[in-house]
Amino acid sequence: MITKERKTKETDIKVTLEPYGKGRCKINTGVGFFDHMLESFSKHSLMDVEVTCKGDTHIDDHHSVEDVGIVLGQAFKEAVYPISGVERFGNAAIVMDEACVSCDLDLSNRPFLVYETTLEGKVGSFDVELAEEFFKAFVQNAGISAHIIQLRGKNKHHIIEASFKALAVALRRAIAKNERVGVPSTKDVL
Repeated sequence: MITKERKTKETDIKVTLEPYGKGRCKINTGVGFFDHMLESFSKHSLMDVEVTCKGDTHIDDHHSVEDVGIVLGQAFKEAVYPISGVERFGNAAIVMDEACVSCDLDLSNRPFLVYETTLEGKVGSFDVELAEEFFKAFVQNAGISAHIIQLRGKNKHHIIEASFKALAVALRRAIAKNERVGVPSTKDVL
C-alpha cells in the first residue's frame, strides 16, 4: 500500500493505493462526476483507492482533476515499478449501452497518451475535456503508454465512464502476476 500527498496553492491531495486490492474505495474530490469515475476505476481495476482533495473548485474543477491524476499516477508508479513478474501489457474494450471505448496500454516507463473521442461540452457541471487532463496526468506520472480510443457512442457520460473502466481493466490485466516473464523486456529493465 502506497500513500502519496501533494499540497500546492491550488490543491491539497492525499491518495492511498493498493494495486492488488479488492476494488474498495473512499473518494472525495469535491467534484461529483469525477468521484463517480474514480469509484468506477477502483471497482474495475480491483485496486483499493482512497482519495481526498481540497481544491480551488470555486474557480473550476481543472486543478483538482489534473492534480489527482498526478498523485494517483505517482502512487501507481511507486507501487508497481520496477516491473517484474507481471504481464506488462493490458487491453480492454468496454461497452456502456451505445458507447464502446478501448484502452491498450504498456507499463513501459515511457509515458505517452493517445486519447481520441468526439467529446465536447459538459456532463452535468463537469467539463468533458477534464477527462483527458486526468488521463494525461495519470499516465505521465505512472510511466504508462496508453491509447484510449472511442470506438462508438453519443452519450458523453457513457463515453467518459467507459474510458475510465477501459483504463481500469487494462491496468488490472497489465499488472496480473506472471512469474514466468521475469522482467518483461528484451532490455531487462523497464
